[in-house]
Amino acid sequence: MDRPILRRDFLQGAAVGIAALGTGSATAAMPASSSEPQNAPGYYPPTRLGLRGSHPGSFEAAHEVRDGDFWDGAAKLEDDRESYDLIVAGAGISGLAAAHFYRERKPNARVLILENHDDFGGHAKRNEFHIDGRMLLINGGTLEIDSPTPYSKAASGLLAQIGVDPVALSRKCDHPEIYGRHGLSLGVFFDKESFGRDRLVATGSRHRRFEAKTIHAFLNKSPFSPQVRADILRIETGHEDYYPGLTPDQKKDRLAKISYRDYLLHVVKADPGVMWFYQHHTDEEWACGIDAVSAIDCWGFGLPGFQGLKLRPIATDKMGYTPAGYLTTGGSPTFHFPDGNASIARLIVRRLIPEAIPGATAEDIVTAPCDYSKLDLPGAPLRLRLNSLVVRARTTKEGVEIAYTPSAGGGAVRRARAKHCVLASWNMMIPYLCPELPAQQKAALHSLVKAPLVYTNVAIRNWQSFVQLKVARIYSPGLYFVDTTLNEPVDIGRYQSPRKPSQPMLLRMVRTPDRAGLTEYDQNRTGRAELLATPFETFERNVREQLGRMLSSGGFDPARDIEAIIVNRWPHGYAPEYSSLFDGDAPPDKRPNVVGRQRFGNIAIANSDAGFAAYTDSAIDQAFRAVGELIG
Repeated sequence: MDRPILRRDFLQGAAVGIAALGTGSATAAMPASSSEPQNAPGYYPPTRLGLRGSHPGSFEAAHEVRDGDFWDGAAKLEDDRESYDLIVAGAGISGLAAAHFYRERKPNARVLILENHDDFGGHAKRNEFHIDGRMLLINGGTLEIDSPTPYSKAASGLLAQIGVDPVALSRKCDHPEIYGRHGLSLGVFFDKESFGRDRLVATGSRHRRFEAKTIHAFLNKSPFSPQVRADILRIETGHEDYYPGLTPDQKKDRLAKISYRDYLLHVVKADPGVMWFYQHHTDEEWACGIDAVSAIDCWGFGLPGFQGLKLRPIATDKMGYTPAGYLTTGGSPTFHFPDGNASIARLIVRRLIPEAIPGATAEDIVTAPCDYSKLDLPGAPLRLRLNSLVVRARTTKEGVEIAYTPSAGGGAVRRARAKHCVLASWNMMIPYLCPELPAQQKAALHSLVKAPLVYTNVAIRNWQSFVQLKVARIYSPGLYFVDTTLNEPVDIGRYQSPRKPSQPMLLRMVRTPDRAGLTEYDQNRTGRAELLATPFETFERNVREQLGRMLSSGGFDPARDIEAIIVNRWPHGYAPEYSSLFDGDAPPDKRPNVVGRQRFGNIAIANSDAGFAAYTDSAIDQAFRAVGELIG
């Protein structure tokens, strides 16, 4: 475990960033003497290794503002002598969409977007690896176009304007059969700490929801006790009505008031030993275990144990009273770009600043090089300034005054003015930026706690060990990372996913630092603190140890086979969503997301928090609403 990883691509953050994408070099950068870091030669954040997501240098000044220390040591304000029609704080999907909608209504408007990270896109983060001359892409955050409800006219209209047809792209570009040809399925890793020895068992099913023909074989190979095997079989395939005599609506009401864990233990009356298997089934969707997720939401997401209740799908209302997931009517189409929804962010940036990203289609965006030096050109009608954290937003007689500073802290505090402002940052930060907000609104903004999670992406020399072990995904509820998956195969434009097991491959390893027994928001708070205190070396060591334990019987050697690691750390990850367990029965107009997003003078608020939904369409819809509040 102490042997160094032989990273043959150790120059990725510099040389590869300049050479870029294998489809032509990035265009010439502005001189290094330019004041903004993004104008330096070779500036290309997607190829950076190590800690990404909320990376070092993106939040330090924000924490000073939160703690009340920032203005005590801040330098005198330096006036940019810049005036805009709109200033947007945050270059995530919502902030970029707000700029788009504003200029759509005011084509000649001057817009400045300020982003605290070193790249645009927010949670739609692009991770780009270069191994043996081959570019490999994976999402570092937002995974795909996906929502339990249809995209609104505004959201679907924006996708159409940037050339995204999810249905057509999915039919043409998705290639799940690549892994099917090798007979790869889901594997479950039974750890020695829980079962006495390490053991990987291929389930024969591609998903955690088992097929009837595979579950018996899996359970017979597992180290579960006979009673636990019988109860898992009952949960997965049984058709008992655990609420006899109740109407479907009464059953749903019961399910909304208990967690999935309590449902399995106290209604289904399963052996407590099944909890090892089911506790983390909700990690990737809610960033917490089944003890903090309602049974109705787990039914809505398609988890097992409800077959005998004979519940009908619920018509979704976009307001959160309905369960998120598959058993609702009218969900959106789904499509996954190789870099996740980073391609959507790049497409919006291309539309806003065409000279920064060449090309014309949703297919060529994937391999199009971005020239970051073109994002913030003097005199341009739209400017996107990275590494810049808004530290104050206040209304004036003329409009809005914005103060901002380098995100890492310690730099000058600059001032810009605009007629309008959209705060597309995280809700919980906004009260610190606008202390003049009404107390009730600030309390509502503070109350919405985002869910922490980690997407760790690992480049490996080849994926022959996965073929040897007959797995494409490994569920490991007893280890540091609960889920390890071969990258989704997508071919789009000039980008092609690996076909041969001898070729380099990317793995996604997911961790949500939840704390069983606490409420959802308390789990989020403790998990956020853990992520901020965890150094890269801890993540790296757990990656190496876990892959070695799970894959060594297939010939995998961590020191030899791991090429590079990117840890996308999101202490403020998924937007909060309505929980029937903890949020009560407040009417929609009294919910904290609605109270918190109210317009304040010429300042409007737009983010997925404001929509109470961790989906890209929610981010777009909230941008559309915010711009409408400002200019009608």
